[in-house]
Amino acid sequence: MDDLKEASQRKMSFFATLRAVFWSFFGVRKKSDYEQDAAQLNPLHVAIAGVIGAAIFITVLLTIVKTVVAK
Repeated sequence: MDDLKEASQRKMSFFATLRAVFWSFFGVRKKSDYEQDAAQLNPLHVAIAGVIGAAIFITVLLTIVKTVVAK
């Protein structure tokens, strides 16, 4: 239980977390950057950023499909 409290109090900003999550969607990360982020990321921020990223990804895909099908 203490590990969860400690992890949720990490100091990385939400926008830095968004950046790390979006880079992970592309699968392009340096190992050193990944290790640094993993030590500083707040798990709650990662979950929220993942949901936001997935929603954006789905919206973009739907937009592309609707555009292609309409032509």
